[in-house]
Amino acid sequence: MSEPIGNDGAGEETTTDVSRRSILLGLGALATASAASVAFADVKSTHVNHGAHGEKHAGLAGAVRDCVAKGQTCIHHCLEEFKGGSTELAACAARVQEMNAMCQAFAYFVAADAPRLKELSSVCAEVCRDCEKECRKHEDKHTACKECAEACARVVKAIETTLA
Repeated sequence: MSEPIGNDGAGEETTTDVSRRSILLGLGALATASAASVAFADVKSTHVNHGAHGEKHAGLAGAVRDCVAKGQTCIHHCLEEFKGGSTELAACAARVQEMNAMCQAFAYFVAADAPRLKELSSVCAEVCRDCEKECRKHEDKHTACKECAEACARVVKAIETTLA
């Protein structure tokens, strides 16, 4: 809805596509963001003993996060191949999607040092091995697959050394 906003000096009223509603919504969003940043700053300033809850399994957590990132890159690469008409990477994409779902859940368990972490780690390791095996089939032709396979191998190794 166009609202009149004044006279342009030539005797005609000018209009804009900005409605009062849009302005109010924008101001509301700005107020919400400001309040959230103030609330966060208050929590941050009152909570000073951060050393008491550091990441117990930092190396494993880093490997899992890297694997998720490499997996997302690999999935993107697979999708680009699909757009070009190639289905060669279909099985690879399926294994990487499974790995990403598993590793995202596992990342939370690692960060929380959750009670079932060790039990879940064996499943995560198997899913990563499956993904690595499938990605290795394409590593000579597709860098994204090679990097994903290597990231999966690092997760398996990190699980074996951290939680054995």
